[in-house]
Amino acid sequence: MDTIQRGAALVTYIVIALFSLLLARLFYLQVLNSQELGSLSSTNSIRRIWVQAPRGRMIDRNGVIVVDNQPLYSVKVIPAEFRKAKTGFLARLIDIPSVELAEKIRKGEAFNRFSAATVTKNLDPVLIARLSENLWQLPGVLIESDNKRKYTGDLFGSHLFGYLRLVPKEQLEKLSEEGYSQEDKIGFSGLEKEYEERLKGQKGARFEMVDPLGKFVGKYDDGKSDIPSIRGDDLYLCIDAGLQQLAEELIRKTGKSGAVVALDPSDGGILALVSAPDYDLDIFNGSTDPEGWRNIITDPQKPLYNRTVQAVYPPGSIYKMVLAMAALEEGKADPEEKFLDRGSFRFGKRVFRNHGGHALGTIDMKKAIIHSSNVYFFNLMLKTGFAHWTEYGRMFGFGLETGIDLPGERPGLVPSADYFNQRYGRDKWTKGYLISLAIGQGELGTTPVQLAAYTAAIANNGNWRQPHLVKGYRDTATGRYVPLSYREHKLPLSEKNIAVIREAMLGVVLQGTGSLANIPDIPVAGKTGTAQNPHGKDHAWFIAFAPADNPKIAVTVLVENSGFGGAISAPIAREMIKHYVSGDKKLRPESRLQTTPNPGSPTGVSDTLHPAAESPAVPDALHEPGGEPLPQENGEAQTEATNTEP
Repeated sequence: MDTIQRGAALVTYIVIALFSLLLARLFYLQVLNSQELGSLSSTNSIRRIWVQAPRGRMIDRNGVIVVDNQPLYSVKVIPAEFRKAKTGFLARLIDIPSVELAEKIRKGEAFNRFSAATVTKNLDPVLIARLSENLWQLPGVLIESDNKRKYTGDLFGSHLFGYLRLVPKEQLEKLSEEGYSQEDKIGFSGLEKEYEERLKGQKGARFEMVDPLGKFVGKYDDGKSDIPSIRGDDLYLCIDAGLQQLAEELIRKTGKSGAVVALDPSDGGILALVSAPDYDLDIFNGSTDPEGWRNIITDPQKPLYNRTVQAVYPPGSIYKMVLAMAALEEGKADPEEKFLDRGSFRFGKRVFRNHGGHALGTIDMKKAIIHSSNVYFFNLMLKTGFAHWTEYGRMFGFGLETGIDLPGERPGLVPSADYFNQRYGRDKWTKGYLISLAIGQGELGTTPVQLAAYTAAIANNGNWRQPHLVKGYRDTATGRYVPLSYREHKLPLSEKNIAVIREAMLGVVLQGTGSLANIPDIPVAGKTGTAQNPHGKDHAWFIAFAPADNPKIAVTVLVENSGFGGAISAPIAREMIKHYVSGDKKLRPESRLQTTPNPGSPTGVSDTLHPAAESPAVPDALHEPGGEPLPQENGEAQTEATNTEP
C-alpha cells in the first residue's frame, strides 16, 4: 500500500512540475516579452501584385490597326469593408442577380475577407459610369481596369487573328515557369498563338503594404519601387484590311463553307485569308459569352476549324497543270502535239469519261487545260509515269507544310508507289489507281494555302515563296523594327514550259471554263477545279493570278458543296482581283479605323534561297472538315465521269 501511495505521489509531482514549466513559459511570453512580440505582430508585410501588360497590336500593310487594345473593366469587392445590406443595390447597378453577387462575395470572404474578390468582368462602360457615380455609397467596392482586344468593325479575321483564353489548368504548371498565372490569358489560336512570345509583353508589379490579416494599409515606398509593365511588340502584317473584309463578305454571301487565300506573288505575303464559316472574336474577348460559345461548338459547319491550313481536299482539275509540267520537263509530251478527245477513255474493262461525256475533238495541251479535258490527262498520266507525277507534285510543295505562320497546318498527301505499297501491299494495286490522280482526284489531298503558293509559283515563273502573314515586328523595348525572313527557292523548271501553262491559264479565263473571272482591262490567268465529295455535292475550286503579264495578286477560292468551280468560285476571285489591282477603295474599312505609320515598307523575304523542308510522314487517310475519313478510291472501280469540268 505504501508503495502505491509513493508512486501516486511521484506522478503528481511530475504533473505539477510540467504545468509549472508551461505556466512559467506563458508568463514569459505574455508579460515579460510582450513588447517584442507585439511589435512583430503589428509589423506590415509587403504584397506584390502583378500588372498585366497590354498586348502588342496588329497592323495591316497600309497602316490600318486591325487588332488593338481597349479597357476591360472589372468590379471587385473587399468583403471586410463591404456592407452586405448594399448587396441588392450593387447588383442592380452592375446588372447581375443578387443571389449570384452574394455567393461571389461569400466565396471571397471564405478565402480572405480582406482581399478583393472579383464579382464581374468585362462590364459595359455605361454600367461602369453608373457604378462610379455611386461608389461613395459602397465602401469596399473597387473598379479595376485591365485590357482586352479591340477589333475592326466589319472585319472578323477569326482564323487569322485568333483569340485568347485563360491558361488551361493542365498547362499551368509548365507555363508558370514562364511567368504565367491561373488568371492570365494566352494566345490560343491564329496569330495570337503563333506570336504569343512577341505579343504578350512583360508584366509589371506594384507593391502594397498589408497588415498580418492581409488588409491594405498603403503603398510601399510611395510607389517608387513599382515596376511598370512593358507592352507587347506590334506585328506588321502583310494583310490588306479592305481585301480581307471583301473576301469575308463574298464567301459569306454564298451561304457555304469554304476558304479564300490571296497572296502577293512577289514575296509570299498573305493579302487575305478567310475560312468560312467564321465567327465574332468578341465572343471570347474579355470574358467568354456562354451563349455565343454554345452556338459555335454546336454548329455542324464547325466554325473553329481553319479550312485554309487544316482542311485537306482533292484539288480536282487544278492539279492537271502539275502533270502537264512533269510531262513537259521530262520530255514525255510536246505541247503542240494534237490529240483526239472522243469524250471517253478505256482502261482495262473500265471506261472513264469527260464531264458529261462530251467529246472535245482535236486538242493540244493548252486546249486540254483551257477546256479541262479529262481524257487528255488520263493518257498523259500513263505516258509520264507515276514517279514523275509524284516528284513534281512535291516540287511544288504538295504533301509538305508550307510553313505559314499559323498553328495547326497539315501537309496534305501526295501518293507515291511506296505509299501505295505500304497501304495496300506490294503488287496489290494497279495502274488503274493512277487514272483518278491524273485529274486531281483519288488519294491526293491539298490545302487551300498550298494551292495559293502553287499559283504564285506559276505566276512567278517558278519562284516558290513561303506564304506568311507577318512582315516583321516593332520591338517595344528598343523601338526598332525587325523584319522577318522566309524561305524561297527557284524551282528547276524551264521558263519556256512555264509559259505554256501561263498561256493556257490565260485562255481558261478568256475562252474556257473560267470565263466568269474575266475583267476588262485586267488580264487574268486562272484554272477551275471541281473536286468530288463523297458526302454530298462537289467542291468548287478556282485559282488565278493577275495581271497575267505582271502579277500582283494570286488567289485561291474554295466553296464547299457548290458544284462547278467556274460558276461560284471564279466570281469571288474576280471581285477580289478587281478590288486589289484597280485600287477600288469603296469596300475598304471606314475612316473611323486608326492608322499608324508603316515602318518603311519592310520586306518579309530572305535574300538567301533555302531548300524546302523534307516531306513529313503522310497520314493514313484524308479527312473532310468534319473529321471523317474520306474513302480511298480504287481507280479500277471507277466508271463513267470521274470528274471534273463541264
